[in-house]
Amino acid sequence: MPRFSFARLTFRLFALALIGSGLAACDVNAVPRQDEAVKAAWSEVLNQYQRRTDLIPNLVETVKGFAHQEQTVLTEVTEARAHATQMVLPADITSNPQAFQQFEQNQAQVSGALGRLLAVSEQYPDLKSNQNFLALQSQLEGTENRIAVARRDYIDAVQAYNTTLRTIPSKWIAAWLYPDAKVKETFTISDAAQQTPQVKF
Repeated sequence: MPRFSFARLTFRLFALALIGSGLAACDVNAVPRQDEAVKAAWSEVLNQYQRRTDLIPNLVETVKGFAHQEQTVLTEVTEARAHATQMVLPADITSNPQAFQQFEQNQAQVSGALGRLLAVSEQYPDLKSNQNFLALQSQLEGTENRIAVARRDYIDAVQAYNTTLRTIPSKWIAAWLYPDAKVKETFTISDAAQQTPQVKF
């Protein structure tokens, strides 16, 4: 009888070891690890957008000093900035399609308004040669590059996370161990940005 119990115990230990090694091979911690990577990447996106937002008032004031008649464009930039900063970001924004889309639209409006402002500045040689404007323009260009990098890193992190949640066996592990894990939203390209620009000479 003791022999039978010993065999059963050995079998159970072997089965547990097999299950444990199988779970280790499946990387049971992939979901929380990748979720943290998404959060870190999202924080960097927000950080870079905030950097851009902080530059806008000084840029608007500098342009205003040289281009009084461009009040419409200056107002657009100011209103787009206000609209973007007034949005209350829900805690689940990265897994909330509506909130994420609203955030993306607000930031696109800021980008569009800034683009129009910089295009208008081309008409004012004195503004284009102003050292303060040149410094702000350079900082803005650097920030736009940082935003692009932060968005790319976020997209990569989301892709890894979403793939983990949608592929087997990690999908099963996530459903069992992390039932609250949700697919994350990612940035898209607007229809206007996808259209080929028309060049006229």
